[in-house]
Amino acid sequence: MAYEDLRDWIKTLEKHGELKRIREEVSPELEMTEITDRVSKSKGGKHGDGGPALLFESVKGFPGQTVLMNQFGSERRMALALGVNKVDEIAERISGLINMKPPTGGFLDKLKMLPQLGELTNAFPKTVSAKDAACKEVILKDGFDLNAFPVLKCWPQDGGRFITLPCVITCDPKTGKRNMGMYRMQVYDGQTTGMHWQRQKVAAEHYRNALRAVAAANASGDVRTASVAAMAESAGGTVTIPDGPIGGLPQVALGNLKGSRLEVAVAIGTDPATTFAAIVPAPPEVEEFLIAGFLRGKPLEIVKCETVDLEVPAQAEIVLEGYVELGEMRTEGPFGDHTGFYTMEDEYPVFHLTAITHRKNPIYAATIVGKPPMEDAWMGKAVERIFLPAMKMQIPELVDIHLPVEAVFHNLMIVSIRKSYPGQARKVMNAIWSLGQAMFTKCVIVVDEDCDVQDLGEVTLRVANNIDPERDVQFTLGPVDSLDHASRLPNYGSKMGIDATRKWKAEGFERTWPAMIEMDAETKRRVDTLWAKLGI
Repeated sequence: MAYEDLRDWIKTLEKHGELKRIREEVSPELEMTEITDRVSKSKGGKHGDGGPALLFESVKGFPGQTVLMNQFGSERRMALALGVNKVDEIAERISGLINMKPPTGGFLDKLKMLPQLGELTNAFPKTVSAKDAACKEVILKDGFDLNAFPVLKCWPQDGGRFITLPCVITCDPKTGKRNMGMYRMQVYDGQTTGMHWQRQKVAAEHYRNALRAVAAANASGDVRTASVAAMAESAGGTVTIPDGPIGGLPQVALGNLKGSRLEVAVAIGTDPATTFAAIVPAPPEVEEFLIAGFLRGKPLEIVKCETVDLEVPAQAEIVLEGYVELGEMRTEGPFGDHTGFYTMEDEYPVFHLTAITHRKNPIYAATIVGKPPMEDAWMGKAVERIFLPAMKMQIPELVDIHLPVEAVFHNLMIVSIRKSYPGQARKVMNAIWSLGQAMFTKCVIVVDEDCDVQDLGEVTLRVANNIDPERDVQFTLGPVDSLDHASRLPNYGSKMGIDATRKWKAEGFERTWPAMIEMDAETKRRVDTLWAKLGI
């Protein structure tokens, strides 16, 4: 089931008893966070774990405006958002596509493929005219002000107010591929924000490719040398570019890059599948507009922006248009993050607005992150289940994975494998560290296929009993998440792998490996028949 827009989704939430309207006046500065945090950490009750979605209808300082929070904040709502009974159904659809084989029989054999081919056809976005795009109901190219929207200040030590649920759209100047990612945006004033493009994310690569292109265009010698120099001297596009040649050498005059731009558009308040598509760790070659269409089972409608050469979801509540200037950095943060700690100040690109378009009486969609569990826990669990089939394509011995919310996803991945040869657990660790966003995984625990990775008690038992620490713990160095405050350097640090599989003689283990304790099946059967009579 595809929701037309955020408003259609809100109606569905209310119909299913999943929405609570808050009519008391609440401030977007800290108060909404405290209310949403208490709700998202609630257990059981009418709405189950995670509490209801919240629609704040009386926003202090913003008369007539509404704010939607916690829309994905439960297992039930996450499935409802994607139009399924259980999120695993999406994984099954992906498995079906991955394992789709060409027809070998006659007409009936081809007919069986039609549902899967239809899913692929529905994935492609549909461009609509401005008159059919709700996000164009109000168009502001002059006199616009971000402060007109109830942007949240989430935590006491935050550096300011942050847009927390934006779908940020860029285009790779090298390939033309579009990306839609979710990157927080600190509001500096009515016309500029920070753009928190973490170093290894796709939009950051678009920014770097724009730097490379301008450096090459201004090169007096080898364009590849100019590109290498631009990356080295700008630390991969993470520091303010100085004037003049590098170190007095005419490799490339980085000052010439100033004034060059990368266009950016931001959609706030899209239908739930589109918002979710912005967080999925898809390969750079796969556009999130396609993922949104696949999840929706219906093409995503997109429309051309007014002042930049980009397309945005046509039914979004709010659209921000603008650019980042290459080489311009500004201090962003602190920000209370999903690690449960503040991410401290750092330098990030600056987003300059050139236009704002929005629906009449737009609904501002936001989220908060902090100490888990919060709304992002359910979004992360959905990502885990949905992308398991894609991980199995790269690592076929994988049986299951678990990203415990308490480890804020990227700090711990537990995987079970079908072990077939010596050293395979270590091969899997290294494979995970080479997979897209999985490269940020700080700790990887590998267990055998008979261990339920979703049962943390069982995993703890296996790890505590199955390892010899010196032998079975592996360390390596590599890129780490920008939010990791414990790494030796920003974005660079160590990782740990633990091989908690049964050890083989072929791996040098000569002792007898004991069997795990388990009652025999016949005794279990006899006790099953007695159980009702025991009164226990």
